[in-house]
Amino acid sequence: VQLQASGGGLVQAGGSLRLSCAASGGTFSMDAVGNIVGWYRQAPGKSRELVATIFEDGSTNYIDAVKGRFTLSKDNAKNTAYLQMNSLKPEDTAVYYCNVLSFSGNYWGQGTQVTVSS
Repeated sequence: VQLQASGGGLVQAGGSLRLSCAASGGTFSMDAVGNIVGWYRQAPGKSRELVATIFEDGSTNYIDAVKGRFTLSKDNAKNTAYLQMNSLKPEDTAVYYCNVLSFSGNYWGQGTQVTVSS
């Protein structure tokens, strides 16, 4: 199973980015029963933190710092998860990682850098 993350970049404060996480490999489905899809981020000198989670029923959880600004969604037909990030702040600067926790394993994508300038 491979997770391909993309969509990071440099944006000014107040701007938007959409991160994508595409899953591939055999019959793996991001939408399979029990799968939990999450986006984490790690800022320089800080621990990796869970930012947003989406469950198989489509319900989502967000940390307080991004509530109302970030939206996590899935396109099951494309086996892809998206993190729409609006009203970005300099403190959102980090490397963002997608993750799928599945009965078959715990899978990580490569990081994608998000830099928000003030």
